[in-house]
Amino acid sequence: MPPEQNALSNISPTVRQIYDELLAAIEPFGPFREEVKKTSIHLSRGSAFAGVHPRKEYLIVTVKADKPISSPRIVKSEQVSKSRWHLDVKVLDRSEIDAELLQWLKAAYEL
Repeated sequence: MPPEQNALSNISPTVRQIYDELLAAIEPFGPFREEVKKTSIHLSRGSAFAGVHPRKEYLIVTVKADKPISSPRIVKSEQVSKSRWHLDVKVLDRSEIDAELLQWLKAAYEL
């Protein structure tokens, strides 16, 4: 019987490298868990502060926020409750794991 497929099973080496760089960049925030699902990975501290959705050539990083953020980098913004937003950021390269993205992720981690 084949092992169960998950979000990390078939990603390209390039996308894996971006994902590993993302994990290394948020490690200084403090402890968190990787919860690998079938099509995504939740990064959790109590509850999920970010979601990672591997695609063929990039990652979609969903950041939890307490207010909308206006930026051309945000490809989708969804209000999920009165004071919670999910903001999707397309990450095509390791260089896009920059101060701006890390600021959003740090704020999400602290929510």
